[in-house]
Amino acid sequence: MQPYELSVAAAAEAMRAGRLSPVELVDSVLDRIEQVEPRLRAYVAVTAERARQEARAAGRFEGPLSGIPMGLKDLIDVAGTATTASSRVRADHRAEADSAVATRLAAAGAVLLGKTHTHEFAYGLITPQTNNAWDQERVAGGSSGGSAVAVAAGAATFALGTDTGGSIRVPAALNGVVGLKPTYGLVPRHGVTSLSWSLDHVGPITRTVEDAALVLAVLAGRDPGDPNHLPPAGTDLTGLRVGVPRNYYFDRIAPEVEAAVRQAVDRLASLGARPVEVEIPMTRYIQATHWGLMVPEATAYHEQTLRTVPDTYDADVRILLEAGALMPAADYLRAQRAQTLMRQAWARMMDDVDVIAAPTVPVTAVRAGAEPIAWPDGTSESASDAYVRLSAPANITGVPALSVPVGRDRAGMPIGMQLLGKPFAEDVLLRVGHAYEQTEPARELAPAA
Repeated sequence: MQPYELSVAAAAEAMRAGRLSPVELVDSVLDRIEQVEPRLRAYVAVTAERARQEARAAGRFEGPLSGIPMGLKDLIDVAGTATTASSRVRADHRAEADSAVATRLAAAGAVLLGKTHTHEFAYGLITPQTNNAWDQERVAGGSSGGSAVAVAAGAATFALGTDTGGSIRVPAALNGVVGLKPTYGLVPRHGVTSLSWSLDHVGPITRTVEDAALVLAVLAGRDPGDPNHLPPAGTDLTGLRVGVPRNYYFDRIAPEVEAAVRQAVDRLASLGARPVEVEIPMTRYIQATHWGLMVPEATAYHEQTLRTVPDTYDADVRILLEAGALMPAADYLRAQRAQTLMRQAWARMMDDVDVIAAPTVPVTAVRAGAEPIAWPDGTSESASDAYVRLSAPANITGVPALSVPVGRDRAGMPIGMQLLGKPFAEDVLLRVGHAYEQTEPARELAPAA
């Protein structure tokens, strides 16, 4: 096994034991980037010399992320580097200070490889610049597509993304890696370019659930040495109540996705968990509430540049920003009220279960430029609308959500299961995801070609 193939936990253990140095690990990942980047285009910029300097400075192992190479979504400020948001609007930008998460990761010893691509200003779920790690003819998913592809291909040991309507979980599911959207407010967003301040989250994309726990411990300001913040080694889920939605999450999804997720739920039951049917509340208001919050907030954030340099935005993003200027204030207030009511309704529903298990996305990665998805009930929707449909509820309610790979479709494309929990109960999600993961063979990286 090459160093770039190691998980965060495995690389940390190898460095602790003296079998691997930070320089060897970083050089291996940088070589992997050179190999796969021409095909995948996961990175906006690779800071190779900086990474080598940081690796040399890492020296003796001191913590779980010391010497571990990472990619940061290009919305996250690092002092002295560009934060372009994959947009011409930010072509000349340089961050003056580190974001809060960059500060915490640097203090934990993580090594910056570079900035990963996003759908422009995170306003989309495709990331068109980047190709899927498993099939370059298919979409990477977005908006943290670059981060997910880099992790899936071995071009980063872990990465950070942001999630406003599924933008960590969607590309994680489409590329066969783990994506965690923490509870709203758990991870600081200072120094991270905003899409919608009511819905934005920052979180890790990793190869394993254990790695997600290690990175979250640093991001959330917890003590990385506290074993209570790491998933248990066992697989006993006796007594844990797994909510299985009887509505919404299994409506309009591909049969292969439904079969894989239900089989994963059966696996959890075999580990001692107890499936419980649940009714998802207020489903008719999900799309209107999500868009009612996101669209006007995004437009407000971009008000000045939309007025002064509108032609520098890509057409799809510019249309959305201009549409936000037309939304009445009363609609925004209604969306805020609906968000409050939805959070209250979800809290009541979660009284009866410990986690909810559902598909992360209704279909696997579609081909770039694919026609709208046609469903048996006669409806159709774009890939972006399909991808956001099952992930938006966790953004509106602020509950934590973890996407875990649970299989492949007939074309070999990854399928993700989404675990949703109670606010600030990330430890429960990580326990369940880790238990499931331990029953599966170790996942391989995406091929280099």
